[in-house]
Amino acid sequence: MAIPVNIEDLINKRIVESTRIEFKSDFNPNAIIHSICAFANDIDNLGGGYIIVGVEEKDGSPVFPVKGIEQSRIDNILKELVGYCHCIEPLYNPVVEPVLYHDAYVIVIWVSGGYGRPYKASKDVYGKEASKSSKYYYIRKFSSTIIASPEEEKELFYISTDIPFDDRPNLAAEVDDLDIGLMRNHLKEIGSALYERSKKMTALEIATDMQLVSGPTERIKPLNVGILMFSEQPEKYFRHARIEVVDIPDPTGTNMVEKVFTGPIQRQLKDALAYIKNYTVKEVIIKDKSKAEAVKIYNYPYAAIEEILSNAVYHRSYQTSEPITVRITPESIEITSFPGFDRSISDESIANYSIRARIYRNRRIGDFLKELRLIEGRNTGFPNAIKALRNNGSDLLTFDMDDNRSYLSVTIPVHSYFLDKSEKTDKKAAYEKKIIDALKSVPLTMTELAFAMGYKGITKKLTNTVDDMLSDNVIEKIAGEGNTNKLRVKSS
Repeated sequence: MAIPVNIEDLINKRIVESTRIEFKSDFNPNAIIHSICAFANDIDNLGGGYIIVGVEEKDGSPVFPVKGIEQSRIDNILKELVGYCHCIEPLYNPVVEPVLYHDAYVIVIWVSGGYGRPYKASKDVYGKEASKSSKYYYIRKFSSTIIASPEEEKELFYISTDIPFDDRPNLAAEVDDLDIGLMRNHLKEIGSALYERSKKMTALEIATDMQLVSGPTERIKPLNVGILMFSEQPEKYFRHARIEVVDIPDPTGTNMVEKVFTGPIQRQLKDALAYIKNYTVKEVIIKDKSKAEAVKIYNYPYAAIEEILSNAVYHRSYQTSEPITVRITPESIEITSFPGFDRSISDESIANYSIRARIYRNRRIGDFLKELRLIEGRNTGFPNAIKALRNNGSDLLTFDMDDNRSYLSVTIPVHSYFLDKSEKTDKKAAYEKKIIDALKSVPLTMTELAFAMGYKGITKKLTNTVDDMLSDNVIEKIAGEGNTNKLRVKSS
């Protein structure tokens, strides 16, 4: 079985987070078996990981040129590894492939999240009694493999009761539902070495190597991720697996345009983004007299739209009977998906834009989207979107959920430049009132004002508005402690 990833990208950590890659300079059975056990337990539902033998590591990064493994040793190492895997209980066998990388052989071990978790492994795999010796539950903690604490063991048993939906077999579907062209196109697009070999393989053989099927030989079934991403008609089994874009240029609904994107979810995402980019995103170039360079601003920075919509495709539940919807008005773009943020993310973290998911709903979908570079690493979507909005001088995102977090609506506001003059005036007045309300009780520094306004730091919009209010004598600066200045509402 071949490993369907681009090895160059894998070793250089371009498509898989560094916490999911472990480099080993040589074959060390104890450490390797413990890491296989930890990745198979996949306590964070991230999709397991990769162990690359023959690559030295320094400060978390591979050392080039790679050391490699002597070709004469490879067969023996593979045979030994099969035996050592019997020290994992229940038995777990990863996918292993020797790869010639820049004139040196490395051994790539692909460990996907196991169906039989929780797994435990012998602390010492050497000797005849190794399989009977004390076994421990190993997990990944950041970039390290460790023995699970009692509390972590409880968590491991809890998450092991539920296999992520995208990684489950679809008992209603058949292998024939998987499209060999879509699978081969994916391998070609990511630059996988499996692409050339796939020219002589059947659809089942390719799906097996891509781990898109499971079950006994007499009843092999495609996984849900296979149907969602490598079937031309995923709606046959997932009726609402689609993206609906509604463009409402007028509040009355006049000239409203509706577009529905179906097919493999990665194609839906690409087509919906292309449509929004071509028909919604606009730019203007403004010449600022105080600066030599012209300023380019967008009504909506495309990077923010891309991150939020990609996040929705990645994190939505495909068991719900609701599509992803994108609602475009002159004031905002609202992207809604089901369900909302996981309960592990507190309301305070959401308010502070410190959104870090602990457990992922669709670990396999995430891996495939990363390979296609449609999403980046874990917990990067919202920070990247916020960065794009700040760089564009736009207001930040707003979130809407019900008490049960059954849905999530993310609103991307239009840049104020693109609003009508009356709307701009109203919005500016409302924003200034918010600043005045924050300064009414006590004078604040700019940093304190930013926090009071709900920002994590001083924004460009806040700075510009404060400068305008100072010029208009609405607020004033006073001396604070040390060399700091504070702001207060000016007495009438």
